[in-house]
Amino acid sequence: MLKPIKNNQQYEDALARAYVLMQKNIKPDSKESDELEIFSILIKEYENEHYPVPKPNPLEAIKFRLEQMNMSEVELSEILGYRSRKSEILSGKRKLSLAMIRKLNELLHIPAEVLIQAY
Repeated sequence: MLKPIKNNQQYEDALARAYVLMQKNIKPDSKESDELEIFSILIKEYENEHYPVPKPNPLEAIKFRLEQMNMSEVELSEILGYRSRKSEILSGKRKLSLAMIRKLNELLHIPAEVLIQAY
């Protein structure tokens, strides 16, 4: 019977069982596929509670997303307005405005909750 994961040993056991299930050729909507799905949910909840991942710094998120999208800082200048404004923002001298956050969210798909953090 599946139960909530309450300690590290149960977590390790759940990871091991999920790994075994992932190595099989499981058919959709089978008992084993349901078991794997439930283990995945339980593992995710345990990890979210015991191993939270902090949100990235807004400036790091912007730089990382530019790199991911193979964009230059010149293209970022076009999004933010002026070239000097881009430099001030990336150096931390100027804060992002609400309009900038909206554009970065819309065009670069950076979550707003990351961009509105203090830095």
